[in-house]
Formats: sequence, C-alpha cells, structure tokens
Amino acid sequence: MRFMSFSMTTEAFKRREKTVTRRLGWWNLEPGELLQGVEQAQGLRKGEHVKRLHAIRVTDVRQEPLYELPAHGPDECAREGFPELTPAEFVEMFCMANRCGPGATVNRIEFEYVDAAPC
Repeated sequence: MRFMSFSMTTEAFKRREKTVTRRLGWWNLEPGELLQGVEQAQGLRKGEHVKRLHAIRVTDVRQEPLYELPAHGPDECAREGFPELTPAEFVEMFCMANRCGPGATVNRIEFEYVDAAPC
C-alpha cells in the first residue's frame, strides 16, 4: 500500500474530518485504490520512521484547475481540512505551499476511511 502524506492537515485527518485532498501529482490514481495516510513520508531524518495514521480508499479522482475549487460548494474547504478558510484563501495558501498558480491542474482526490482506528 502506498503512503500519502497529510502533514499540513494531520489533525483534521486524525479526526476523520478531511475527505478531500488536492495534489500536484498522483495522476494514475484510480477509485477503489487503498492508500496509507501518514503524517510525513519524505524528508525524514536518519532514524525517524513514518507515522501511520489511517488507511483510506479513493472514491473519486478528477483533474481540474485549482481555481474551480469554489464550484464544489461552501463545504469544500472544510472537506480539505481547512474550515476556517474561504475558497480564495485556500487557493492562495495552496499556491504558496506548492509554488504554483490558481490555473494549475490538480488532482482532486475524494476518499473514505477504511480502518477502525489509527495504526
């Protein structure tokens, strides 16, 4: 099972409030695929280990421009783990964190939790 990092939204992921993620990558992901959510997958120091969170199952994957986020409705930022942000603020934050523009094509990945408790 492949790891997917949720370093920016670890707490929302642990609470199972996050059900959508946008990524620059993961282009070959398919609905039904199982992934292991982790706190951080890259940049670990020598001796550090991956901290497993929850297993997830991908329910929907689509490529879209980042600026289309508001079209998903008012709950989309909360589903992303950022209920305090407006869609415009989320797009700005995403662009800064990923060094891209609002026209960037992203993978919008919807998922469900499949394990009963954190690993």
